[in-house]
Amino acid sequence: MKIETKTLEDHQVELTVEVDPEPFEEAKQRAARRLAKRVKIPGFRPGKAPYPVVVRHLGEPAIIEEAIELLVNDIYPQVIKEAQIEPYSMGSLEDIPSLNPPTFKFLVPLKAQVELGDYHSIRLPYELKPVTDEDIEEVLMNLRERQALIEPVDRPAQEGDLVRISLSAERQNPAEGVDPVVINEHSHSVIILAEGADDSDEYPFPGFSRHLIGMSAGEQKTVHHTYPDDAMEELRDALVSFHITVNQVNQRSLPELDDEFAKSVGDYENMQDLRAAIREDLEQHAEDEYNEEYSEKVLEEVIKISTIKYPPQMLENEIDTVINRLENNLAAQQLDLDLYLKYRQMDQEGLREEVKPVAIKRLEKTLTLLELSHREEINIERDELQSETSRTLDKLSYFMDEKEFRRMLRTENSRAGLVSNIMIDMIVEKTQARLRNIARGMAENKSAEESASEPETQPALPESIPTDTESELIAEDELESTELTSQPTIDENLSNDKPEQLSD
Repeated sequence: MKIETKTLEDHQVELTVEVDPEPFEEAKQRAARRLAKRVKIPGFRPGKAPYPVVVRHLGEPAIIEEAIELLVNDIYPQVIKEAQIEPYSMGSLEDIPSLNPPTFKFLVPLKAQVELGDYHSIRLPYELKPVTDEDIEEVLMNLRERQALIEPVDRPAQEGDLVRISLSAERQNPAEGVDPVVINEHSHSVIILAEGADDSDEYPFPGFSRHLIGMSAGEQKTVHHTYPDDAMEELRDALVSFHITVNQVNQRSLPELDDEFAKSVGDYENMQDLRAAIREDLEQHAEDEYNEEYSEKVLEEVIKISTIKYPPQMLENEIDTVINRLENNLAAQQLDLDLYLKYRQMDQEGLREEVKPVAIKRLEKTLTLLELSHREEINIERDELQSETSRTLDKLSYFMDEKEFRRMLRTENSRAGLVSNIMIDMIVEKTQARLRNIARGMAENKSAEESASEPETQPALPESIPTDTESELIAEDELESTELTSQPTIDENLSNDKPEQLSD
């Protein structure tokens, strides 16, 4: 068997394979026997007709086609081994240039390769902003908002009131084929924000609540608003009329910030304890959020100085993943992809092209992180994994129905998949932490010579990821010890930056 290898620019290999005539003739004999079992040939039992009879009955092209399939299946693993390539997935038979001698042309996608640049030389400023007293007071105000006493009042609405309204909206001068209805009439509760307060997240547009000041129950008003060019695409630059009917005006009385209030929030003796807990929670939240942003910046710098190669099939799979996530998000909103595409006036190919840059970015980040985890020898010990699995199961047990929770862990694939996903997340987190330390100059540096002398590694899931059996054992161990009565503490909710909106 002769093999010619040609590496293509899209990280695939074209293999031209010439096979000796004998294996092909043998494959033809096998093909004839195989076909004779599937096709009734008069005078012969299934599979017992001689080769010449099968040829006369079915024709030589049918036998050759079947023989090619058999021969390709036989030789392909050997071809990959002798060519000394690592495929990403199964190759395809692209052409048969000749049958004398039998010659086949395969196209094989290669496993992704990441050649990291000198990422140990990357330095980025780490500027975590401290938590201020004003931040703490904002959280306290939000906690007070949640405990506000709501009482109906017979007067015009004013700042701080909770106003119950009926709301509908329609687009002015809509383009042909565009539905003018933006909001179907429904009941909605609105807290009138103070002048100068942050209203960037206000529904249905920033500053809306201020239009309710002075309105009493039973009054109606129409408000016009033009959405800016950075709004969601379907409302960009649209002039919309909002029809408002006030149903009820409610006065909100906030509790005093005293020790009794602290006790009502959680297990705190006084306001000093509550403020300390809030500060600790805000600091942890701020650090986590900043570390995530910082890690992204460092990773982008690593990608800039690295060479990443992957076949088109890998990108297509990543595009599929992005679209599947979109479908899941739409399903959560009781929408489907076909309706979304119709609304966007787009077909599947157009959608794939649109999400392609997102898929490329995701793929490059994933491959780079995996290669970094190998290069930095990131490992997870079993006790670490078991501890994190326990915490994850504890949270799941609170948010899931007990029967559903236990059913999930008794399913083999769910058990192994859960632990494997936890393992991958832990490796990613450790790799990102290592990157942050490098960029901050807090990690031991490797010289350029040391990095260059290291063997090239192929990106793949870290070897320390547990096997299915290990995953099941860990999940089973944790299932036995998991209590189904655990609940998040009040501390986990202290850093919410806005009070919940009341609605039906």
